[in-house]
Amino acid sequence: MALPLSDVRVLDLTNVVAGPLASYHFVMLGAEVIKIEVPGTGDLARKMGADPGLGQKGMGASFLALNAGKKSLTLDLKTAHGKAVFKRLLPGADVVLENFRPGTMKKLGLDYPVLRESNPGIVYCAVSGFGQEGPLAQRPSYDQIIQGFCGIMSLTGDEDTAPTRAGYIVCDTMAAMTAAFAVAAALYRRQKTGEGEMIDVSMLDSSLSTMATWPISNYLNAGKIPVPMGNENHTASPSGTFRTGNGLLNIVNNEQKQWERLCDVVGRSELKTDRRFADRDARIANRAQLRKILEHALQAKSAGEWERLFHEAGVPAGPILTVPDIVRHPHLEARQLIKRFTDAPPVGREIAVTRVGFRLSKEQPDVDRPPPRLGQDTDSVLSAAGYSDEEIARFRRTGVV
Repeated sequence: MALPLSDVRVLDLTNVVAGPLASYHFVMLGAEVIKIEVPGTGDLARKMGADPGLGQKGMGASFLALNAGKKSLTLDLKTAHGKAVFKRLLPGADVVLENFRPGTMKKLGLDYPVLRESNPGIVYCAVSGFGQEGPLAQRPSYDQIIQGFCGIMSLTGDEDTAPTRAGYIVCDTMAAMTAAFAVAAALYRRQKTGEGEMIDVSMLDSSLSTMATWPISNYLNAGKIPVPMGNENHTASPSGTFRTGNGLLNIVNNEQKQWERLCDVVGRSELKTDRRFADRDARIANRAQLRKILEHALQAKSAGEWERLFHEAGVPAGPILTVPDIVRHPHLEARQLIKRFTDAPPVGREIAVTRVGFRLSKEQPDVDRPPPRLGQDTDSVLSAAGYSDEEIARFRRTGVV
């Protein structure tokens, strides 16, 4: 059974995260992704990550995370021959993905209007910090810059620790996921109309769209200004992180029946009819008093014991795991989320990457080759495009590839 994107070819000009993560989803779903990198240096992520030794090999841990299954073609798009090679590849491509600063591709003479002339069906996706147009469009952007702009930092932490950046590159990630979704939608429409598309993905817009459910809607439609609440849940109570007799435990009570069951489990059934806590709004208004009462009761057992009891009673609860804890969890093994390559040159040892966050009923998203060395596939891609060995050798001598 072929994967959903098995007939799609992507020319991927992106670096680091907001772009490579999108094309990683494409390759996991069967697409041929040709990663076009600057000769000699390649993707900045090749130097990034927690293992300096990997960075010195041009295979940094950050690069390994998002580039398995892709082909690496080195190409200098600033040269006339480099532009010509790119344009020769274009007719056989379905998607062009880039995350340069707005205007860069136009300066290179390779922006969407130009590429559309060679391939009217091309789906062109540009990922940037603030979008291709607008007062902030030319501002340089990194994940933490966008976290500050979109309000995430103002909401992360509590009244003493906010603003705090999120624990991972959430804005880069949301832009990448938005790009993947938008490209898939454009490819679907192209099947019906034959028309390509120019997609403008903004990290700021993508991040704000994910905040719409509570923070933005509560402000726009209810006039409530969001504030940092630490591990409290602003929509329900008791919901948050609670101290037990040994360890912390996350507990969520979104429904009245969950609250009532919780009272029974902790041996405080009288709280169900206490006017301070009897209904949802009362519990939110008196959350501080309720937390004090519950944490006193929770001292009787450990977090693990309470988790088991709450689960049996139908009360949502869970531990606070570290990254090492969760990647070793039997559930992840059962879901086969981690892909391992036992011998990945030039790393020379086993490496592990994550698969995509969903499963299909038949063929599963996957890749069969580790992240590529810089320029590993240059000769094969150019040969397939019709270039002779002599032409490829000349490109190498002149620094085109």
